[in-house]
Amino acid sequence: MRDPGPSDTVVYLDHAATTPMVPAAVEMMTRHLLDVGNPSSIHASGRRARRIVEESRETIAQALGCRPGEVVFTSGGTEADNLAVKGIHWSRQSADARRRRILTTAIEHHAVLDPLMWLAEVGSAEVELLPVDGEGRLDLDALRASVERDPASVSMVSVMWANNEVGTVQPVEEVVAIAAPHGIPVHTDAIQAIGTLPVDFAASGTDALSLTAHKLGGPYGVGALVVRREVDVVALVHGGGQERDIRSGTIDTPAIAGFATAVELAVKEQAERAAHVGALRDDLVRRVLAVVPDAHLHGAALDPLGVHRLPGNAHLGFPGCEGDSLLMLLDARGIECSTGSACSAGVPQPSHVLLAMGCTEEAARHSLRFSLGHTTTAADVDALVEAVVPCVERARAAKRS
Repeated sequence: MRDPGPSDTVVYLDHAATTPMVPAAVEMMTRHLLDVGNPSSIHASGRRARRIVEESRETIAQALGCRPGEVVFTSGGTEADNLAVKGIHWSRQSADARRRRILTTAIEHHAVLDPLMWLAEVGSAEVELLPVDGEGRLDLDALRASVERDPASVSMVSVMWANNEVGTVQPVEEVVAIAAPHGIPVHTDAIQAIGTLPVDFAASGTDALSLTAHKLGGPYGVGALVVRREVDVVALVHGGGQERDIRSGTIDTPAIAGFATAVELAVKEQAERAAHVGALRDDLVRRVLAVVPDAHLHGAALDPLGVHRLPGNAHLGFPGCEGDSLLMLLDARGIECSTGSACSAGVPQPSHVLLAMGCTEEAARHSLRFSLGHTTTAADVDALVEAVVPCVERARAAKRS
């Protein structure tokens, strides 16, 4: 098995892991790569860099429906999630030692689950993993019951905007409606949602929101935590006091400029992109299910408008296959997809998301995620449909042998 060379055609269907940078973001980022000036310096070069950063902050704020001062730049989504769940929890617990419980769903990304499990292991928190239904949607009654059992003991709630594996959109506004009357802050990991779904921070009522650049056409290594000024956050990184003294460290001016451009463009083109990608995704699912009759869809029903499911997400199960084997067989034909979260790839284990949705371990292992994005074409779908039958047959034969 070989890696595709430069002349080979690669069908990229893993946009949920990362999506290609848009030309406008590349141009904006490269425009500033040779600029000299630390944004924290007060001389002319530093002030020029600071102006670029603050203009970028304003651009992101306008696109996301928040105030510029609420945008805290980070190194990406994982840091933003860690800063939210640790920083808000520690602040809330410091103010009232009774606040030990953190409520979240069983299908969160590991960037949320792992820091929460660490907080539990060191004795700082009690983490409650709330159940989801068979489509991966949070059980609101379970959340309500957990909150009302002892609201004074709840430190915070963290519920993702949309699931990265099966694409199910979560009822974030309903979560806020349950938590807000008790003064409980709500964090949402919106990394998969920005630029794919309509996202308005202020309108959502959430207190903190995570996003990252490379999921929406920006560069790697930069993201943000949008957090209301009224919410206290304990810093994870101490130093120069940058970013409201929440996240110290010299910030990456060129990357932030590219990030802002990508966010602005993704939000501006969101409806058009969603319609285009949703139509391709629906075609992909329909045709794959037609040629592999016992294949099945995981998550919410197909929904091109993105009300219940991310428009670009197609999470399919192929009984009789090992997902890793099928992935590699498709990869050998130049078709790139995923068995789930890229951040836990390489470790052969069933998806915690599918298990939480009620799938057996067998079902959780025979599934693949095809995620479409702004560069996906009808020809990409054609190539997958042509390749999937022989690859499934080979994967099933390999498992039987």
